[in-house]
Amino acid sequence: MSLSNALSNAVSGIVAASRGTEVVASNLSNALTPGYARRELQLSTRPYIAAGGGVHVDGVTRSVRTSVLAQSRISSAETARAQTLADFHKQISDSHGVPGEPGALATLLSDFDVALTAAAARPENETGLSRVVTTAQSLARGYNSLGTQLQDARTRADQAIASDVRDLNEGLARIVELNRQITVQLATGDDANALMDSRQQIVDRLSQIVPVQEMPRDGGRIALFTTSGGVLLDGFKPAEFDFTPSGKLGPGMSVGTPPVGVVSMNGVELAGGKMGILSGGRLDANFRIRDVEAPAAQARLDAAARDLYERCADPSVDATKPATAAGLFTDGGGALDPANEAGLAQRLSFNALADPAKGGALWRLRDGLGATTSGPAGNSALLDNLRNILADARLPSSAGISGIERSAAVMVADVTSTAAIQRVDAESLLSGASAQSNTYETMLRQDGVDSDREMESLLALERAYAANAKVLQTVDDMIQTILRLT
Repeated sequence: MSLSNALSNAVSGIVAASRGTEVVASNLSNALTPGYARRELQLSTRPYIAAGGGVHVDGVTRSVRTSVLAQSRISSAETARAQTLADFHKQISDSHGVPGEPGALATLLSDFDVALTAAAARPENETGLSRVVTTAQSLARGYNSLGTQLQDARTRADQAIASDVRDLNEGLARIVELNRQITVQLATGDDANALMDSRQQIVDRLSQIVPVQEMPRDGGRIALFTTSGGVLLDGFKPAEFDFTPSGKLGPGMSVGTPPVGVVSMNGVELAGGKMGILSGGRLDANFRIRDVEAPAAQARLDAAARDLYERCADPSVDATKPATAAGLFTDGGGALDPANEAGLAQRLSFNALADPAKGGALWRLRDGLGATTSGPAGNSALLDNLRNILADARLPSSAGISGIERSAAVMVADVTSTAAIQRVDAESLLSGASAQSNTYETMLRQDGVDSDREMESLLALERAYAANAKVLQTVDDMIQTILRLT
């Protein structure tokens, strides 16, 4: 090997060591940077004939295991979906409360029953009758509050859908632009790794909205598809999504009935089974809350409210009122229309005829809502009837709950326990999804920046740099020796 070739080899070694040091420095400085992929220096042997041998710097690549990243994104979508549903069911279960604790629906019904028992024992005592009024009003307000919270949850889900659709459109548009910039950078021989980091972070965020799969394309570009086959991006124009928020939702508002709408993709409404191409992420979960979970919970609550209404309105309880008139509880002040059960929980109220604060009279609790004058103060028959009918096992009139005979307390207990069971199931699914997601995140972190490993690389680069510098010095000494001979 000639001295010139030796010199060339040493210079190439110094260049490679210098570039490697730059890569290590970049890795160490970004060790805590979210979304940063560890850089690796790619080297190859330089041909001896063409360049006299040595080492060639092929470039700097990002260290990413694409298979693990793909599974991590799918797992992230499942976790986001499970988290959204778990949060909803936790809120609803907490709203129903734990039987025996203050404010729980079952406790409010129990307080009402206890007040009826005490009033029946001393029907002449106005304090006891007043207690019946206050506990009945609290029970009605409990139903009102639960129903309102369900519809508020639907409204929040609808707003979250609008936000996710907006983020999805903006994210896809940004990826199109990054695809273009990356292609230009690679074509001109520049480093596009930072742009690829940014693109990966955006795709990671989008994968929480809908589960996405990334496919490589020419020029460093990528295409995105949903796991169900929907095309989000393949080329230079992304899919366009549209969704109009419904505003404040009510119990009678269902999907397909304006203003409750669906997502459109490239101008086509994803109604019914078409929505399946976006299933699996947070967007899917919010649609399920808005259109399935919350309406089902509302139906169960309305069924319990109707059961309470019909028990107290039963003609066998109070013969002084018309058979079709409301009893101790009313539907917004009037009688219930069986065809308009939806939202009864929000409209349930105590009958003003027995409410002194609204011009009624306490003695009507004892003598009947249709009574015009006060009767014998010791008459407890109507109060006993109310207690007994609450304890009777009756078939529910509503289709919103299973058709088995229950007492009023068991009806409320079933509604409460259903909410609690759904919460447990949702949290169990979240636990499994989170565990899987954490596993993939751990695997991705293993490919990330390891400071100890980087320091080892830095020491190796330092030795390589020193060795190549020593070669340069030796070659220089040899050349100087020749020059001194002349």
